[in-house]
Amino acid sequence: MNTDMKRRVFLKGSLAAGTVGVAVSAGLLAPQAVLAAWPEKAFQAKNAQDALSGAFGSGQTEASDKIKIKAPDIAENGAVVPVTVKTDIPGVESIAILASANNSPLVALFNLSRNTKADVSTRIKMGKTGDVVAVVKAGGKLYANRKGVKVTVGGCGG
Repeated sequence: MNTDMKRRVFLKGSLAAGTVGVAVSAGLLAPQAVLAAWPEKAFQAKNAQDALSGAFGSGQTEASDKIKIKAPDIAENGAVVPVTVKTDIPGVESIAILASANNSPLVALFNLSRNTKADVSTRIKMGKTGDVVAVVKAGGKLYANRKGVKVTVGGCGG
């Protein structure tokens, strides 16, 4: 990358940071309000039941094969395991992804608007071999499906 390109990237980044700073100082962006909605207890829970209760108010799920989980059978690097969750269950409000063997199993929580397609992708961290569990909240009920993922010795935590 030449010097002119580096300068352009730097200027774009500076402009973006400056715009965010002005918005925060003007009160248009309130980080406290965004963080207040974060379900801290759910993400700090040490088991899946407590994590689901913290995120959804209940840990009772119903198994559903309408939830499709795409994840590798074997993850060579547990620090970056790609996971995609899709469902055609009508009225999806939220999708949670849990790594059952992690010390803190809830790794992702997506709140979806009414007309959003229920299809999310992310990369998660898995400490050891276990199930990736997808929980979908739709119509006030919780549906779940799971897929086993083996983390190899070279992975995060062996």
